[in-house]
Amino acid sequence: MRKDITIPEIDNVFMAAVQEWSDDFMSNVWNVYLVNDSDNDLHDIMVVSKAFGTIDGEMRKTSLLRHALVEMPAVSAVKIEMIEASVLVLNNEFMVTFFIGKTLYDRKYIFRANSINENNMEDVPHLWKPGVIVR
Repeated sequence: MRKDITIPEIDNVFMAAVQEWSDDFMSNVWNVYLVNDSDNDLHDIMVVSKAFGTIDGEMRKTSLLRHALVEMPAVSAVKIEMIEASVLVLNNEFMVTFFIGKTLYDRKYIFRANSINENNMEDVPHLWKPGVIVR
């Protein structure tokens, strides 16, 4: 039965953490974006995020955050959430589910612990800013 199930691969949709100025916090914060670098519009998008790992030898995890988007055009980026500085030392996981046409796609993106920093930045397509990309 498992051989009858096809799980389509998606290559041109990824997550990026970008450091930006926040007037609310009066400092730079890390915002996570969903980037659609494909030629297809995405629709019925669900993003579930959480952070987990160990701090001082103690297992820690955050609550689940859920985000829903109706549509996302081809070749675009949309802000999903801000990552609190205290959870950058944890693994930050984003489970993304969406449709292209009538086909369902599902992908997990993980920013490993301490990977969101200025040393790992590269240019993020469609945002024209440096950031940390997880493909």
